[in-house]
Amino acid sequence: MRTALLARRRALPASSLAEAAASVLAELTFLVRGHAPAVVAGYVPIGAEPGGPGLPDALAGALGPGGRLLLPVLLPDLDLDWADYAGHASLTPGTRGLREPSGRRHGVEAVASAGLVVVPAVAVDRRGVRLGRGGGSYDRALARATGLTVALLHDGELVDEVPAEAHDQRVRAVITPGDGLVMLAA
Repeated sequence: MRTALLARRRALPASSLAEAAASVLAELTFLVRGHAPAVVAGYVPIGAEPGGPGLPDALAGALGPGGRLLLPVLLPDLDLDWADYAGHASLTPGTRGLREPSGRRHGVEAVASAGLVVVPAVAVDRRGVRLGRGGGSYDRALARATGLTVALLHDGELVDEVPAEAHDQRVRAVITPGDGLVMLAA
């Protein structure tokens, strides 16, 4: 399932990716402004991941005065540390092709301070079971999260069922270009 969905993403034309990113970012901005969290945990998309390269700036721009955007820093054991986003220029190359914030790290528990946690996914089912890339990084982070958890998807990636394992953490909502915000049974 993961292989097929990632291949489908890679085949999407740039114009479709840009259009999908604009739709996802508009819905996500509306969610952030309505939810008004003081802290949001997000990520920097790579390749054809939903949200596109403008995701961190869109999240930061949607936060109110004094709001903080935390972005992940991948640790050697594949867990996620968190650091404040200080603009696109503050992102540095990390491992596995990731772009990471260069500022002071706040520790793996910092994600618990976020009122909204935005995560990548390859697919999510209607129960909230999330299929990631297979490293378990976001399952660990989601186990610590206390805020609303939202996965960003392309159309066709909200599916009837995703294979689940005992360690898998569920998300409570997804955003797709065509459906907007979808609350799940998680």
